[in-house]
Amino acid sequence: MLSTENLENQIEQLWPDNGPSTKEVSKYLKKYQNEKIVIKCGGKVLLDSVLLDGMIGDIAILRKLGLTPILVHGGGLGIKKKLDELNIESKFIMGLRVTDEKIITIVEEVMIEFNKKIIKALEKKSCKAKSITVKENNIIHVEQENKELGYVGKPIKVNTDLLNDILLTEFIPIITPMGLDQEGQAYNINADTAAGALARSLKSRRLLLATDVDGVLDENEKLISEIKPTEAEKLINQQTIHGGMIPKVKTCIDAVNNGVRGVVIIDGRKPHSILFEIFSDQGAGTLIRK
Repeated sequence: MLSTENLENQIEQLWPDNGPSTKEVSKYLKKYQNEKIVIKCGGKVLLDSVLLDGMIGDIAILRKLGLTPILVHGGGLGIKKKLDELNIESKFIMGLRVTDEKIITIVEEVMIEFNKKIIKALEKKSCKAKSITVKENNIIHVEQENKELGYVGKPIKVNTDLLNDILLTEFIPIITPMGLDQEGQAYNINADTAAGALARSLKSRRLLLATDVDGVLDENEKLISEIKPTEAEKLINQQTIHGGMIPKVKTCIDAVNNGVRGVVIIDGRKPHSILFEIFSDQGAGTLIRK
């Protein structure tokens, strides 16, 4: 840890004008000093270069201040775009894309493209990043979710040793949400589910799911800033939480019930939502914890 004066100087140099107040930063740096922070980045953020640059900037700040971010990226909108170009129709069951042999190849191509784009963006900000894909160094072992969905996988084991080796070199791991089964067949994994499995295996202090919504909303469409897993379950049963938010919130509940201290759904479209969540008392989005 840097001396207080040096640390304050470094924070001032790195800090964006429209970020949270710097007064609380050193308190939160101590809190997260030896902890892992898993961040899932998906939705429009990946397709919008301005939004992506902002999010990459926040992640670079975490790393430069000595924290340990681990990034899992989605790719659903990019996959949809590519399939539309090729006139391939997508079918969904319970929010998951039915994935046949042709589609799994396209999924992998799109994911690798996003992965490289993120690594280049981090390197431009003087941050070392390491690509983790099923081709190079798979860390997620899966089994098939169900036959109807085809090549959609459910994580059963995460190789945390490989991940920890990368973290020791001070590289930021950039992980595609894909995995291999026992036969070495590649499977697509819902990015929230993949991030949840990683956070659970690492017992991370925080899991941030950056998406295209403010967070969890109540029956009056108002943002809920903090909620317990049991209360979130009730909102699912009452259908206040519905559609694509159901698998997202279920991932949060599962993570919190299995060793992750807190999970936050944040709006990745809002400037510096990661910094507001990690370094301010007010936070961002919806925090789910016991």
